[in-house]
Amino acid sequence: MQAKENSFTHIFFNIIIPVIILNKGHKWGLDARAAVLIALSFPLFFTLKSWFFSKKINFVSLLGLLNVLVSGTLTLLALGGIWFAVKEAAFPLLIGGFVLGSSWSNKPFFQTLFMNPSTFDIDKVSERLTTDEKRIQFLSLMKQTTRLLSLSFLMSAFLNFMLAIRIFTPLAETLTDSQKQEILNEQLSHMTLYSLGVILLPSMIFLGGLLYYTFKKIHALTGLSTDELLLKN
Repeated sequence: MQAKENSFTHIFFNIIIPVIILNKGHKWGLDARAAVLIALSFPLFFTLKSWFFSKKINFVSLLGLLNVLVSGTLTLLALGGIWFAVKEAAFPLLIGGFVLGSSWSNKPFFQTLFMNPSTFDIDKVSERLTTDEKRIQFLSLMKQTTRLLSLSFLMSAFLNFMLAIRIFTPLAETLTDSQKQEILNEQLSHMTLYSLGVILLPSMIFLGGLLYYTFKKIHALTGLSTDELLLKN
């Protein structure tokens, strides 16, 4: 039986680690091409693993694969400025669109990501949803929170674009390709550092508020407290 996949593990190995390799690879003695290949290996492995075991493509793995491909290609081509700004805005915009679209399905993204059996006592929640009306209200809540979650990605897309425009300044044509790549690596590092405060912190605050709102609504529907919802290891 296939082990349950952890969404946060996928985000760590498919997005965070490849970005670190792309940003810091030159400091570890890797040239740009080697850094791209090593960074690409992580999401490629998880994409193939997901396809081999479940015959489905994991969305986070695919996103990480596309992110590394685009960032690596832009770096190798020594392109900067508006291209990186568009790229930095495009990915959260795509995620936001995907999340928003899932809110019209029977498996809203918020429910898949957070309300999963590896973290929450789903059986206990199901036991308390004793009527069709309560089950409909629960699904409606998951769709509503999914739409709210998509707003955080749309906000990130806007903030990413504005920050990238300021960081990824045009590269002088007189620079060599190696000089351009070195400057781009430095700009990528700045983008990663500043985005932690400018983008990640507001997103985490938004997510924390959304989780609080969700748990409060679930408590109203089921009578379960947050402690009762969480699985005890």
